[in-house]
Amino acid sequence: MRRSRSCLSCVPMGTAALPIEKQFVPPAALPSWPASAAVSDGGFAKGSIDLGGLEVRQITTFAKVWSTTQGGEDGVGATFFEPSPVPAGFSVLGHYAQPNSRPLFGHVLVARDTSGTGALLAAPVDYTLVWSSPDGAGNFWLPTAPEGYKAVGAVVTATSDKPSRDEVRCVRADFTDACETEESLLSSDKDGFSAATLRPSVRGIDARGVHAGTFLAQSNAASASTVACLKNNSASYTSSMPDLAQVNSLLAAYAPHVYLHPNEPYFPSSVTWFFENGALLYQKGSQTATPVAADGSNLPQGGGNDGGYWLDLPVDNKQREKVKRGDLASAKVYVQAKPMLGGTVTDLAVWIFYPFNGPARAKVGLLTIPLGEIGEHVGDWEHVTLRVSNFSGELLRMYFSQHSAGTWVEASQLEYLDAGDGGSRPVAYASLHGHALYPKAGLVLQGDARLGVGIRNDAARGSRLDTGGAGRCEVVSAEYLGVAEPAWLGFEREWGPRVEYDIGRVINRVARILPRSARERLAKLVEKVLVGDGPTGPKMHGNWRNDEREA
Repeated sequence: MRRSRSCLSCVPMGTAALPIEKQFVPPAALPSWPASAAVSDGGFAKGSIDLGGLEVRQITTFAKVWSTTQGGEDGVGATFFEPSPVPAGFSVLGHYAQPNSRPLFGHVLVARDTSGTGALLAAPVDYTLVWSSPDGAGNFWLPTAPEGYKAVGAVVTATSDKPSRDEVRCVRADFTDACETEESLLSSDKDGFSAATLRPSVRGIDARGVHAGTFLAQSNAASASTVACLKNNSASYTSSMPDLAQVNSLLAAYAPHVYLHPNEPYFPSSVTWFFENGALLYQKGSQTATPVAADGSNLPQGGGNDGGYWLDLPVDNKQREKVKRGDLASAKVYVQAKPMLGGTVTDLAVWIFYPFNGPARAKVGLLTIPLGEIGEHVGDWEHVTLRVSNFSGELLRMYFSQHSAGTWVEASQLEYLDAGDGGSRPVAYASLHGHALYPKAGLVLQGDARLGVGIRNDAARGSRLDTGGAGRCEVVSAEYLGVAEPAWLGFEREWGPRVEYDIGRVINRVARILPRSARERLAKLVEKVLVGDGPTGPKMHGNWRNDEREA
């Protein structure tokens, strides 16, 4: 988390309006989703989700309680809200907060007990004052849960009066899960105060932790070790997931436009095009390569990445060069749909295949240094992930894979294609040669950006891959729906031969004008960033079953 050192107050630092003073309005109205074909309780985008006797709804409208324009993300502070209005019969579990650096866009869950026992929710027995702002206009409280219950979030008041016991409800412990901080909102070294948003500690296809949208407040005077996330105890925790027709509708609404760099020579293709144009299967210990069937049906299945098999380009030089350059006309994206956050959201991982990844370039001060063959490899898989609310079908955020990690970007911060140019769907930028994906055009350095030393990732608007275009998008995996997976998806080995570079020799050759100390520093950076195992297919990546890995 980014840590902000400040004496927090609510005194404005300027007269300019902050982004949070405006509600984020998506670029297009929420579509109408096809009716679910499933005959069961629940259903996608129905507005509420049953967690096994605890019904929760998503509140996206708020009343402001307190705001500060100091500290926090970008130094412009954060604002704290209570959900309003709350549907009759539902109880608040905690308040909502977000940085002032982006438009208001978020949600907090409210709950009601539908178990028939009346025992899943309970009023707090007391509150602990965590921190008060210097002017007394912002007061942060932690509910004290009864025995056998846990608090799910903090409460903010505009006065020093202790909140009513009816302000929030605590949740029975077996309907809660462990949580962790996600995004820092405010912090102060002076008195140890900090506020941060929360998320489940364990996140994956089978994990049951639910993101409640609440936040944690703590200080030197008050610990918050008992604050928890919600847990989906329903026997059919995927009952609010979209069916296949609804998944395809979500992709039609949100599948991104991917811009390739204007100077990009290595384009994506479909997997079938790669196979049909001479991709070869090699086996360890054999000198004979086998052409890959167009549907990948002759690829060995399972076995893990044991080095026993790998793919490579055609042997013929002319055909090899053709395949390396890909085929944008044939390019498709391959989608995995999966439950996350206890089945309250759907993650749509949109995978893009490139037959070849180009060489890397370094930046040292004002110099750009081509790194020879370093960074080149056969078979490059990249992806973005769309996170969609199962309460409403709304796009919440989008993940951009960037080499071995990546970053989440809130829907309010995404770039969208101009309405007159295909409109309303988000945009991603693929970096030159390496194809890492970014939310904005420009230069991103892997390394020490402060010193101007790093591996270049240049992104700009060139050719465009419309991943939602007709015939471009194929759902290849949705375990909860029983979607049949193509044979090539079960190939767990590498999509290209392992490549070893003599980094020191290459750096000394291509960067010989640099001082020796600079060459050594660059060599260490290259070894850290660019050297690793060969590329594997989507199913071998950690995010196939777990949450995305963040940088």
